[in-house]
Amino acid sequence: MQTFGTIMNTDIQNLWDSCLENIRGSVSERVFKTWFKPIVPLALNQNVLTVQLPNEFFYDFLEEHYVEVLKSTIKGELGPRARLEYKILLPKEKARPPASSTVRKKKSADLGKEIKNPFVIPGIKKMKVESQLVSKYTFDDFIEGDCNKLARSAGIAIARKPGETAFNPLVVYGKSGLGKTHLVHAVGNEVKSAYPDKKVLYVSTEKFTNQVYQSIKANNTNELVAFYQELDVFILDDIHFLARREKTQEILFHIFNQIHQNGKQIILTSDRPPKDLEGMEDRLITRFKWGLSADLTPPDFETRMVIALQKLELENVEIPTNVLEYICYNIKDNIRELEGYLTSLIFQASVTQTEVDLKLAEKVMHQFIEKEEREVSVENIKKLVCESLGLDLESVQGKSRKREIVSARQIGMYLSKNFTSASYKEIGRCFGGRDHSTVIHSYKTIQDQIETNEVFSDKIKKLEKDIQLSFMK
Repeated sequence: MQTFGTIMNTDIQNLWDSCLENIRGSVSERVFKTWFKPIVPLALNQNVLTVQLPNEFFYDFLEEHYVEVLKSTIKGELGPRARLEYKILLPKEKARPPASSTVRKKKSADLGKEIKNPFVIPGIKKMKVESQLVSKYTFDDFIEGDCNKLARSAGIAIARKPGETAFNPLVVYGKSGLGKTHLVHAVGNEVKSAYPDKKVLYVSTEKFTNQVYQSIKANNTNELVAFYQELDVFILDDIHFLARREKTQEILFHIFNQIHQNGKQIILTSDRPPKDLEGMEDRLITRFKWGLSADLTPPDFETRMVIALQKLELENVEIPTNVLEYICYNIKDNIRELEGYLTSLIFQASVTQTEVDLKLAEKVMHQFIEKEEREVSVENIKKLVCESLGLDLESVQGKSRKREIVSARQIGMYLSKNFTSASYKEIGRCFGGRDHSTVIHSYKTIQDQIETNEVFSDKIKKLEKDIQLSFMK
């Protein structure tokens, strides 16, 4: 330990380098690079070390999470009466070199006691957030049954006291078409109704990921995190699409921590429980499991009947009980399909000017099921490729690197791009949540093999013919 007056810049840098070495042993490498490497030492006068931070959020985060690390390190170098003073770059001056940058001075941090940081980013606390909620999705039209009772009850409890229940986060999971999105919108709408001043935001994982990409491009990820951490209720839909998106997961990790520590509410949806999420950081999965994971399962017959009756009531249509029972016996696994079929049935009756009876219901059911089965989709192409090549669907969607499985996966992606309107991103999701660049690479690989290998080219032509015969009559 040394006694310092005002000393030269090289000595200050050496001092800070020594501090960094000590800090590095106390935190993870990622934390070190993100939160400590960007700090620039400016001056040392007696026992006061002045450092420069990139922005005001940086200051807020350090004092909230790493003040003890800073305290012990600086005291170890400068003695028990050491103090730390911050200077923060104004946003419009970020491009200037540190020595000539405009700075805003924060009062010195007293390292002898715990710091409760009062700092608030200007404008954030007063910001107006467009919730992006769909107003028609409410609890009133979310029919309760054994299939969703736990999730619905938890959602109502959260809506009454957001952030104050044990259900934080709430993870609602289940297959597509069972009402996950409806339920989380209902929670958000109920919160907005009961607490108009609370900041509620619904966002899809796809949109959130795009925001992360844009913030990285603009070099303002800290501002993105700062925006999200001020929310009262954060609803993120379809988190399974976060698979293998490392930077997006890292940003979400920081947002999740801050919102949770602030006592605010987090609601997530997924097509599977947190423990089964692949391509996800363990630390995120651990946090997803902190609260309640509630599944939505296919509704039983009685619940399907109630859902169908509600749909008919909204359309101001009545149909015989035997027709309604026929419908609910035949469409079992997907509420969205049930509602879609009823829309088709009502439309058919209107166009043909006929009464809804069992004969018409059977005709529409045949058309509806045939359309679902015969649709040219990525899923159907994937199934056809697996059947033709004698492989199981799970292996093609999984992580296997066996040559024949990788080839089948690439063929499926190639054909999906040629026969459907799905984007590279959408195709990648259907093949185990792979990145769009993987799909592009697969497409080019198959193209090259078609041009150079006649036997392989004939195999692809046969698959293309099978698709045309199976789905495009």
